[in-house]
Amino acid sequence: MIDFSDRDFLTDPYPALARLRVTGPVSWHEPTGRWLAASHATAGAVLRDRRLGRLWADRTPARVWEPFNLLHRNQMMENEPPAHTRLRSPVASAFQRGHVARLRPTITAAAKSLLRAAGSSFDLLADVAEPLAVTVIAELLGVPPEDRRWLRPWSAAIVKMYEVQRTPADEAAALDACREFAAYLRALAARRAESPRDDLISHLVGGLSPDELVASAILLLNAGHEASVNALGGGVVALLRHPAEWARLLADRSLVDTAVEEMIRYDPPLHMFVRTATADVRLGDVTIPEGAEVAALLGAANRDPAVFTDPDTFDVARTPNPHLGFGAGLHFCLGAPLARLELQAALAALLDHAPHLTLAEEPAQRPTFVLRAYTAVRLNAR
Repeated sequence: MIDFSDRDFLTDPYPALARLRVTGPVSWHEPTGRWLAASHATAGAVLRDRRLGRLWADRTPARVWEPFNLLHRNQMMENEPPAHTRLRSPVASAFQRGHVARLRPTITAAAKSLLRAAGSSFDLLADVAEPLAVTVIAELLGVPPEDRRWLRPWSAAIVKMYEVQRTPADEAAALDACREFAAYLRALAARRAESPRDDLISHLVGGLSPDELVASAILLLNAGHEASVNALGGGVVALLRHPAEWARLLADRSLVDTAVEEMIRYDPPLHMFVRTATADVRLGDVTIPEGAEVAALLGAANRDPAVFTDPDTFDVARTPNPHLGFGAGLHFCLGAPLARLELQAALAALLDHAPHLTLAEEPAQRPTFVLRAYTAVRLNAR
């Protein structure tokens, strides 16, 4: 039985996930009251089967939880069609207007600039990944430079609510962050309504209600910002623990794109998506009853030997690589192209800046499962 609070499991969940997958592609987890889908086939089915949906139920008491509930009941990720379609379409349309393409030079320049400033010994997360992610999401949304210092603390507080284990202090901080971030975005949207610019907030004004716009913007920050920081941190650690693969990248920069996909597969920044059955659903050899919850375990799915040759091996040239790191189906990550661009730019800049890059010390692991991350990744460039 998996213990989601066990320190050894949180440090390296993959042996336990492999044992779970061998036990059965779908199994009942009594402590959480959920079914767990551990194979690539069953996790993918959880994400794609329309009978397994994201059904938001407000947390109670409503008086206490309304700041959090307000954001989530208006998010595309917490809704199914037709509400999901209505909420996702304006954001997708805005992305299609060229926002990702216009950010490419900014992302590339920012990655190089941050590494130049970092010098020969630095923390990949604090000195590069976090400020780069803030720059990207702020440029996308249209947050002015003087206000960007608030984005990371707000995001870090809110996402703690998604962990299996959290404290009352975590919950209180998340509620404060929800209030503050929502108030800020409402004020920013009002300014953009009066004076539009070429940013995502300006393009969403009028297409979504004020509450929906706020919820969409916060979803983009939390999903894009947290995932990109954690993917870069975990991916670079994995890469440096496989020095032969780092050498392959140095010798052949055309492998950067496939290396990024392998970083996401090998140690994904997000490990769990939960769905609720709206009808009895057959999943593998198990029937998920109507009303029950089932969790797709992405880290387990991404190392399924039925799909990936030598799944515990890190291979920068792995092709094909049908990982589930960005989800699948209706709720596939809308910001995947932007996340890939950010990771590719950061990895290419690291190769240029520090061809002899090494870990300065053992990275400090954050004691969480759903969002897998390090608290610090100290590196030496020489």
